[in-house]
Amino acid sequence: MADGDTMRARVERALGARIAAGLEPEGALLTVPALAERFRVSATPVREAVLELQRRGFVEPARNRGFVVTAVDPAHAQHVAAVRELLEPPAMRTVAGLRVDTAAARASAARIAAAADAGDLETYLEEDRRFHVGLTALAGNPMLTAVVDDLRHRTRLPGLAALVGTRELAASAAEHDDLIDAVDAGDAAAAERVMRHHIGHTTGWWAGRPE
Repeated sequence: MADGDTMRARVERALGARIAAGLEPEGALLTVPALAERFRVSATPVREAVLELQRRGFVEPARNRGFVVTAVDPAHAQHVAAVRELLEPPAMRTVAGLRVDTAAARASAARIAAAADAGDLETYLEEDRRFHVGLTALAGNPMLTAVVDDLRHRTRLPGLAALVGTRELAASAAEHDDLIDAVDAGDAAAAERVMRHHIGHTTGWWAGRPE
């Protein structure tokens, strides 16, 4: 990977995580020069990263000013969660019926738990995405994996920052191990049930709503 691509990915991951977790408030103005100074990179990777975040619906252009963080649309969040519920729980049922190596997923789950304990939301979100995409990939359908990955990139979790240090965030992190346990046991029904419950947090705890 070229240096420019690495810097673009780093800015996109960090800024995307802040927006997804609600650390960059709705309506916040983001400018390329200010972001370049914040991340200590040139303007080009910042501009490319912000344009990708625009594609994901996280920001929108503000004429002659920069970009503005978009408001979280509850209906959009519900739609994303509904599509994920159609795809990911059945995928976990399939994976549980296969003999798969879950060592990488187990290691990723440990990193998610550590990030939750440390309040490191950027790492938490990136490892969470890798965990779910990696497990989905074990079902053997590349198209399904690509769709799940895209949905993960579009998910906004504005209540996540407020969960740092709470039992809810710790419980959410622990569910990854529950899912792996079900897969390792070949318990398809449990794997599907855990995943469905886990996705429900996107419109509950992680959205700042009670469950």
